[in-house]
Amino acid sequence: MDGHSIPSMKEALLQEGLPDGKVRCLTCERRCALAPGEKGFCRTRVNREGKIYTLVYGLIASLSANPIEKKPLFHFFPGSLALTAGTWGCNFACPWCQNWEISKRDPEEGYGHGYIAPAEFVALANRYHCQGTSISFNEPTLLLEWALDVFRLARKEGLYNTFVTNGYMTREALEAIVEAGLDAANVDIKGEREAVRRYCGADVEVVWRNCRLLVEQGVHLEVTTLVIPGVNDSERTLRGIAERIYTELGPEVPWHLTRYFPAYEFHTPPTPVSTLEWAHALAKEVGLAFVYLGNVPDHPLENTYCPRCGALLIERHGFSIAHCQLEDGRCPDCGRRIPLRM
Repeated sequence: MDGHSIPSMKEALLQEGLPDGKVRCLTCERRCALAPGEKGFCRTRVNREGKIYTLVYGLIASLSANPIEKKPLFHFFPGSLALTAGTWGCNFACPWCQNWEISKRDPEEGYGHGYIAPAEFVALANRYHCQGTSISFNEPTLLLEWALDVFRLARKEGLYNTFVTNGYMTREALEAIVEAGLDAANVDIKGEREAVRRYCGADVEVVWRNCRLLVEQGVHLEVTTLVIPGVNDSERTLRGIAERIYTELGPEVPWHLTRYFPAYEFHTPPTPVSTLEWAHALAKEVGLAFVYLGNVPDHPLENTYCPRCGALLIERHGFSIAHCQLEDGRCPDCGRRIPLRM
């Protein structure tokens, strides 16, 4: 059985053989060692006769043309559309998952759009007048092989490519994604080391490593933290994240502080808006130039302001740009350069 009769089953790009017929998956940092017939933690990769196959190559659960602001990416082609796709499964165990309907489901149990070939996806992006692609909704690393094929084709068509990710891919996977044409990524920093280990079953230092690698490779990076009461809303946690963004990634990397709402198996009440506003002030005190609130429609802290003079530069309503007054990438009032890809 080689999987060639099923379009969504394809031999995995990154794997290594182990004794006794086992194979190690090298797609994410879980590095699952799979016995014959066994699936990985994400439920999207399986050992078939001594080789790992992905079960979700082009198997699309969710598909839509989204404003780039929805990712959120606020400093990357503002006002543009990205054709966005996601599949099934996840390599994290977050009990508050906002996309649990697809991330917690086995590919064999799923419904959705079925198989979409890379060329068909890129053609759809053009048909829907999108300026780029995005792999999101669940963890995009699970679509690694498909993403590489999509990104290469999209780049030839003049489209940009983006990821919305938990940042837990291996270094080898990240290098392959960047080489194929990744232009921008929004990475979740979910909290301090102990909280991420407890709730997500992962090592947050891997995420920080990959964020640093993205910056080093020239990929546009923005960071999101879903602020959850009792999990990651302490001053120590939020100040710590802000300080690491400042020192390790750069003070102009945008940080999105997003409001949590109860979902899946986690039923703590929603994050108070006042908590997000306090965290915003804390991050600005640390020295971050661009800090945003998310899931708080029409809040003034969704807008982009000049860090030097405070002028309103980009006004947002939901995921729409209401007004943009940048001039050649600079504040029209004081001339400060605003890091923005357009």
